[in-house]
Amino acid sequence: MATSISDSRLPIEAQLAFIQDNPLMDLLDSFCEGSIIVDQKARIRWLSDKYRLLLELPEDAAKYVGRPVEEAIPNSMMRQVVESGRPILLDLMRIRGTWMVVTRMPIRDDQDQVIGGIGFVFYKQLDYMKPLVEKFGRLRGVPTTAEKQLADMRQAKYSFADFIGQSPVIRELIRRARQAAELDTTVLLLGETGTGKEVLAHAIHHASVRAERPFVGVNMAAIPESLLEAEFFGAAPGAYTGADRKGRIGKIQLADGGTLFLDEVGDLSLSLQTKLLRVLQEQEFEALGSNRIIRVNVRIIAATSRNLKQMVETGEFRSDLYYRLNVLPIEVPPLRDREGDVELLVGNMLRQFCDASALPFRKPNAEAMQLLRTYHWPGNVRELHNTLERAFIFAEGTELTVADFAHLQGAGEKGNRREAVKPLSEAMAEAERNFLKQAMSACNGNRSASAKALGISRATFYEKLQKHELI
Repeated sequence: MATSISDSRLPIEAQLAFIQDNPLMDLLDSFCEGSIIVDQKARIRWLSDKYRLLLELPEDAAKYVGRPVEEAIPNSMMRQVVESGRPILLDLMRIRGTWMVVTRMPIRDDQDQVIGGIGFVFYKQLDYMKPLVEKFGRLRGVPTTAEKQLADMRQAKYSFADFIGQSPVIRELIRRARQAAELDTTVLLLGETGTGKEVLAHAIHHASVRAERPFVGVNMAAIPESLLEAEFFGAAPGAYTGADRKGRIGKIQLADGGTLFLDEVGDLSLSLQTKLLRVLQEQEFEALGSNRIIRVNVRIIAATSRNLKQMVETGEFRSDLYYRLNVLPIEVPPLRDREGDVELLVGNMLRQFCDASALPFRKPNAEAMQLLRTYHWPGNVRELHNTLERAFIFAEGTELTVADFAHLQGAGEKGNRREAVKPLSEAMAEAERNFLKQAMSACNGNRSASAKALGISRATFYEKLQKHELI
């Protein structure tokens, strides 16, 4: 379904202006709470006054015309509509803390080319939708007892309140993660090991519309590759030697209606990457040893500590899967960049240790806290937790001293950090880039001579220059 106009010979701006000035737009705008028109690059071309007031934008909203729609509506899905050409006929969007019913449609010309998109906010009081929701519930059927039990067993363990921190980078992280929770789209969590990506994934699910449905996690690095396909997709009865005679339900099917968390997705083999891509694109899969297509409705949250973009360049990760996962990337900062958060984390962790044991509360003295504050924490929050727990258990008295953290002393304060070991693919790419620069320098910028000096063709040399953005 799409809104269309009749004359593709007009410039796109004129075609969109034709819709804007159409009397039908005035009629539709009178029935809804706000409307917007964007062009084929998701730039705002028109915004109704009612929508401006709803968004609490300044009266001079004309400054947003020509700007990306996300600048006015950060959680807008209009870009997805114009890029895919598919409407989102009924959706919920949170605006200024209130859930609203919205409709989004692509605008096509008479050649069936997408030239923009149009969106309407129809209700800002969800009570209007109650009869429709109740009818849908009767037709679809409420969750079975087994589904409820499954959801209860696999509920999110953490909320945003469990992600401790008040540093500017963490406040920005939580803001973006809350925004992600409001959008029912794929999220990619990036960051070093131990930074709290799994906690954040739980929190996003907990704050989303899928909160009452299962949260199912799969750690790609923890499962042998030979078992991963059955773990992931399930297996038909007798699919392989030793398989359960009743068959096995995979993690994707267990997550139906909820969220599937793919931890360390960068460790997924290329063969399984292809199958995961189908799940993302079509929301369907086949169990191992079965020809029956199973359709699901899952939201994917993926996490990795590896450089997926670099892996795409070296052929270790499928580019189409990377772009499917990288819809809403969120970078989780390392602990060393979280100014002032170490004290908060230490206090919170020590209270947890105290509550879980019969030991008295113990806290670091000033010198010990200074050591904890300046240590570079290559293992991030996970390393801090393990270090504190060990010191808490074996310490004598009610005070933790520098002696309780002796293994940290001289191991790399912030001003004297050891250089982190880079992934091989990243190190090789960096070396290649340096060789290209050295060859260009030695040959005074002559590219033909540089290619000859490196023993490669001129075409290959140009490709590598473009790959490393050296031209």
